Amino acid sequence: MESKIVVRTDLTGLTLKGRGKVRDIYDFGDTLLIVATDRISAFDVVMPNPIPDKGRILTQLSKFWFEFTKEIMPNHVLSFDVKDFPKECHQYRETLENRSMLVVKTEVLPIECIVRGYLSGSGWEEYRKTGAVCGIPLPQGLKESDKLTEPIFTPSTKAEQGFHDVNITYEEMERIVGKEIAKQLRTLSIEIYIKARDYAEERGILIADTKMEFGMKDGKLMLIDELLTPDSSRFWPKNEYRPGGSQKSFDKQFLRDYLLSINWNKTPPAPDLPEEVVRRTREKYLEAYERLAGERKNG
Repeated sequence: MESKIVVRTDLTGLTLKGRGKVRDIYDFGDTLLIVATDRISAFDVVMPNPIPDKGRILTQLSKFWFEFTKEIMPNHVLSFDVKDFPKECHQYRETLENRSMLVVKTEVLPIECIVRGYLSGSGWEEYRKTGAVCGIPLPQGLKESDKLTEPIFTPSTKAEQGFHDVNITYEEMERIVGKEIAKQLRTLSIEIYIKARDYAEERGILIADTKMEFGMKDGKLMLIDELLTPDSSRFWPKNEYRPGGSQKSFDKQFLRDYLLSINWNKTPPAPDLPEEVVRRTREKYLEAYERLAGERKNG
């Protein structure tokens, strides 16, 4: 899986809707073109160095998971194939190939739907202080990275770019989206997580937690954005799992650990990344894809 590096797109003739930390989004009225670049962020700051092939890996992994979970609920994908995109896109085939998707435009719900099967990250920090995560009390004496008896649903608000998402309670989520939608979001998120978790564990990966996003279209819920990628999830190698501390991972925790080791203050500008950190990060993303999607790629 080797291709030219895409740090940002400027597709003349297309209407740019916005740029996220990783994705460039183009507007076609009722549909959107989402292009995953090779940008990478950590602590909500975009790094100066891209990770080669990262956008293609994320897109192909999302493609796999959207197909894998479509029986649980519909998703926003219309096509991953450039030939199905609006004709204005065809001249940019080389840029768009394998790193873009045409999707239905939805009314995006202002909630990040997070499911945690293990106690890590901000969940672990909150548990240490309060004994609970997002208002959900947990047993005493749990260690960092412990597996939870049952997955828990811990929503957060969607922050503006440059700000951190804020964990909220389920009751707060009910006030934002309404009780019926909140109930559906919790049920569907946990169901998707459990199906993916069980599949991934058979392939040697523990999905510690994951973040999902949903939108509304014609009064119905739809799974949107990306799905179960190393950018939106914590993936741990099953054979190296040792509760009681942080875990080795297939996601960008390797990058985060490097940034913590140099005492970066987590504010822009981000430091240049050593070639070794870029290479190892790419390898981790690629290995996660190969294990989960079940096909071997060169590169």
